[in-house]
Amino acid sequence: MGRRIITSQLEAKGEEGKLDSYFEKLIKYVPTEIVGGWIATTGLIKGAINIPINTILWILLVIFTGLTALYILKQTSEPKKPLALKQTGISTIAFIVWVFALGEPFDSLSFYNPVYGSILLILYNLTIPLINPVENGKKNSIS
Repeated sequence: MGRRIITSQLEAKGEEGKLDSYFEKLIKYVPTEIVGGWIATTGLIKGAINIPINTILWILLVIFTGLTALYILKQTSEPKKPLALKQTGISTIAFIVWVFALGEPFDSLSFYNPVYGSILLILYNLTIPLINPVENGKKNSIS
């Protein structure tokens, strides 16, 4: 199973004619490898002494966000197909939503409350599999 979301029978030809289900789309949209890397990295940073933890976490958030976009573009790249830009965008936002739900570095902002992150995570993850990222110039469709 590749990382690219399969939403039409034409795309599914090489994949034994199988379209991605709601659950398969959710798995492909959420960049679990990057989220895992974020969790491991923040654990290391929080354990360090005499460093500006909050500043480093904000810088790492920017870096990890860029890495997410590059990683998803690479993982969804297929010959003779356009770049999966919509899937990449949705996955990159998914990474940010996960970080927001995990707390750091957003917990340094005055408005932040963990409940907001949890609600956003639930709603985003329930909603994104409904989006079919048609990448050939057609509009996105919701199924």
